[in-house]
Amino acid sequence: MSAVNETKFNPDVFLLTGIPGKEDVHLWISIPFCLVYVISIVGNSVILFIIKTDPSLHEPMYIFLSMLAITDLGISISTIPTILGIYLFNSREISLNACFTQLFFIHFLAKIESSMLLMMAFDRFIAICNPLRYASILTLPRIAKMGLVFVLRGVAVALPFPFLLKRFQYCRANVLSHSYCLHQDIMKLACADITVNNIYGLFITLITVWLDSLLIFLSYVMILKAVLSITSHTQCLRALNTCVSHLCAVLVFYMPEFSLTVIHRFWKGSSPLLQILLGYIYLLGPPLMNPIVYSVKSKHLRARIIKVFVK
Repeated sequence: MSAVNETKFNPDVFLLTGIPGKEDVHLWISIPFCLVYVISIVGNSVILFIIKTDPSLHEPMYIFLSMLAITDLGISISTIPTILGIYLFNSREISLNACFTQLFFIHFLAKIESSMLLMMAFDRFIAICNPLRYASILTLPRIAKMGLVFVLRGVAVALPFPFLLKRFQYCRANVLSHSYCLHQDIMKLACADITVNNIYGLFITLITVWLDSLLIFLSYVMILKAVLSITSHTQCLRALNTCVSHLCAVLVFYMPEFSLTVIHRFWKGSSPLLQILLGYIYLLGPPLMNPIVYSVKSKHLRARIIKVFVK
């Protein structure tokens, strides 16, 4: 018996998981997922189209928003095949190479999303705390360089994940916890010591997501300090109102991210359903909510969108 239990092999596929115990209603569950994807893709595409075609929106804030929309589109596209494949066609199998490719793009785009939110926090900090130098600091070449640096950072931190996982042999229980591939989910199936993967994953989370969130928090501390020094109550509220959309985007992205990280690494006895739901919110929440929030809160963007559709 022990010889059987210790057998190691490389499976050809991993098995993805939908919502356990709800297999008989997967087709019905697919309906809200389809709606989420349609709204996410259409919403972010509309924002990109409006910003690209309207010269008056070629400002740093809207350029950052367009970068965020591109990232959200990438996240949606990278998860559509497996999530809808499970709920629409009961297609649970995914090859190792396809799984490793998907997890690279998910982790890469998640780090880019975090970077974009940090850049947008920097934009709000300059606009409120140093408005006279706003145009001279956030020039187009500087924005392009910042974007390139964060893209390279995303590639650098996400690229090792597939290679760290490829070196393992995997046990017979090749069933993943989610409808898509994540590094922290796959490494638990390895029949080997995963200390290096654990340390690297935690280190990357600390120097990207946690560092970005800390810098965003410090930015808002300084923004709040500057706003509170404004004597006019109306101007104070107007300044804070320009940050509402970004704060919503930050909360929608970081809260599920932090919760999922803590659950995967430290709360081993948590409900699998809670992990699955948080996983969906983590990946599908930002692409869905960001275009809605920014369209509602940004008067200029909302006016342009209404103008396009009214025509």
